[in-house]
Amino acid sequence: MAKMVNVGFGNVVSADRIIAIMTPDSAQTKRIIAHAKEENKFLDATHGRRTRAVIVVDNGHVIVSGLMPTTIGERMARNALTMIKEINEKGDKFDEEGLVDGNFGGKRNG
Repeated sequence: MAKMVNVGFGNVVSADRIIAIMTPDSAQTKRIIAHAKEENKFLDATHGRRTRAVIVVDNGHVIVSGLMPTTIGERMARNALTMIKEINEKGDKFDEEGLVDGNFGGKRNG
């Protein structure tokens, strides 16, 4: 199941698809927003509030949010910690190459 991150006001985005979370202040970010609007790939999740974060996802969509980029990043980190805790509770192991589990074709560490 894909992990979702709340980007404010009940709106959620798949955490796996997020490429960048930026502040809306720079000229480059403003150009990214303008281009997304031209391409009909712009999503407004501010609910009329001030834009504080610009989220770029892997399919080219640009999402603006009323939350600070740090807040969204913290929520993503919290989701990652929850996922790690769930994996540890299941008894799966990690090594340098990632998760070692029978489901992923690796050997089981005992």
